[in-house]
Amino acid sequence: MTIIKIGAIWCPGCLVMKKVWNNILNDYRDIDILDLDYDMNSDEVAKYNPGKVLPVVIFLDNNGNELERLIGEQKEEVLREAIDKYEEV
Repeated sequence: MTIIKIGAIWCPGCLVMKKVWNNILNDYRDIDILDLDYDMNSDEVAKYNPGKVLPVVIFLDNNGNELERLIGEQKEEVLREAIDKYEEV
């Protein structure tokens, strides 16, 4: 599984999610995460068609197929459930 995180430095929700992701990463050290900035990585971000609401978290299987997309601020429990659900995919 790969997780694509799309955010921006000007995005308040993205700043809120930083602490949540830091908590998660303390427990899930082997997760493959691609962290993309909406403005700085615009070519790469465009591939994922994130829309206008940030942050966006996209879960991909090992073949690059999208499994789930979460838009906006999420509770830590929601992210952990998604990670656990797709960890072996």
